[in-house]
Parts: sequence; structure tokens; C-alpha cells
Amino acid sequence: MAKAFRASAGIMLAPAVTLIGVFVLLPMLLTIWLSFQDWSTQTPFSQATFVGFGNFQEIFGPTSVGRDFKTALVNTAIYTALSIVLILPLSVVFGLLVYQREVAGGTALRTVLFSTYMVPMIAVALVWSKLYSPSEGPLNQLLGLIGIGSQPWLSSPRSALVSIVLLNVWQQVGYFTVLAIAGLTQIPGSLYEAATLDGANRREQFRFITLPLLRRTLLFSAVIAIINAVQVFEPVALITQGGPVGSTNVLTYHIRRVGIERAQGGLGSAMAVILMLSLIVCVSALFAFVNRRDSE
Repeated sequence: MAKAFRASAGIMLAPAVTLIGVFVLLPMLLTIWLSFQDWSTQTPFSQATFVGFGNFQEIFGPTSVGRDFKTALVNTAIYTALSIVLILPLSVVFGLLVYQREVAGGTALRTVLFSTYMVPMIAVALVWSKLYSPSEGPLNQLLGLIGIGSQPWLSSPRSALVSIVLLNVWQQVGYFTVLAIAGLTQIPGSLYEAATLDGANRREQFRFITLPLLRRTLLFSAVIAIINAVQVFEPVALITQGGPVGSTNVLTYHIRRVGIERAQGGLGSAMAVILMLSLIVCVSALFAFVNRRDSE
């Protein structure tokens, strides 16, 4: 009976496992193999030449290739950190507002928040590029009405990356708000009733009940937010093209420029491997931190 069950389970899982192997694992293994090769994307794989860790030495070296890569890596890290720092607290705040049934307009707010996530990033990028326009942009016009001077937004190296982060937060926060609401629904109402009887106010209930019981939901949200952030491409490609002065040159855009535009497939693959390893390290560290806090 057990053998028959395992056989039927294997048959049912075989199509999904095959698709994952073909479209996920195989490209990953191919990318890792190419990262050790000197290969141009304009030539077949058969012409790749093994160079060992040469590509990795070059992207971390003192040459212009290394400097551009390290700049892109730092920009990606800053973009990811700022996105998470803004998205997670906002998702909890909006989730609490929507979840409170006595608050008027909760359903409308939920619809508006999630609708931003449904808009294609290409459309979002084009609209926000107009909002950020230094002369006729609505944002600078609104700032002028309250006595604040025009801001450079995308035209300044100091503010360009932050401007892209704000665009990302606007689109993503609705999705993570839905996740926060899902976590809030799993908290028993009896805990709040008992806390109220014990004299705990709203702030204390949030600190000692809501946040601890939302920890797993926030962990999942953080992991998804990190994955989404390191994959940012459309806003950079459509609005800034990595500028000004490389301030928005993130890794995904830089890998595309090196691997496709410059046809340096080996170098691009090495950069992609570093991006993948960085993502694995960040997510693993996040899980380890949360598990350590749970065990305390």
C-alpha cells in the first residue's frame, strides 16, 4: 500500500519537478558553469573557454569593470534596505487600519492599496517619470505651493536612487498590506479581550501581542520584499538607464548591460552568481536571526 502511494505521488509530482528542473535548475547550473568561462553571447557555448575564477577576480578587481560592479552591488544593497525599511512598517500600519472593522472605508482602502500592485511596472515607471519631472511635474508643483523649492529627484545622484525606492514602495506596499492582514486574522481575538481586562492599552496590545504574533508573517514579507527588490529592472531601464553618474545602476540592469549589450556572457554570469549568493546569504541570515529570537 505504501509503495503504491509513493509511486502515485511520484507520478503526480513528476510534471512539476520536470518543469522546475528544465526552467529553473538547468538555467541556474548553466549560469554557474558560464561564470567560469570566457564566453561571448554572440558565440555558441562550444566556443567557451575555461578561465577558472578569472571572471570573479575581474569583477572584484581595481579595473573599471570591478568598480562598476561594486557600485552596482552597493546600489542594489541600498535600494533593498530602503525598500524593506519603508514597506514593512507601512504594510503593518495600513493592515491595522484596514483590519479594524470600525474604521470607515476599510474595504475601499484595501481595494486602492492592492490595485497599485496590479498596475504593470512599465506603466508605473512611465507615470512616475512624469511626476518627477523637474519643471512641470506635479510633485514639484505641490512642493511649490507650500513654499518648498523644486527638487531634482531623478536628475541628482543624491536623490535618484531614493526616488526609485519611493516608486517601488508605492507599488509594492498594497501587496504586503494584504499579507499583514492575513497575519492579523490569525491572531485570536480572545488575547486582546484578556489584555483589555488586564488593563492593557492599545499601544501595549500592539507591542506585546500583535508584533510578536506577526513575526512569522513579517519574516515571509521580508523575504519576498528582498527577492523583489534585488530584481528591480524596469524603473531603471525605462527612467534613468543607471544614471545619473551610475547612482541608480543596480545589478540586474548592470548584468544585462554587460552580458547582452557588451556580449560578455562570462562576466555577466559571474555577476549573476554573486547576486544569487548574496540573496541566499541575506535570506539565510534573516531566518537565523528570527529563529534565534524565537529560541530566546
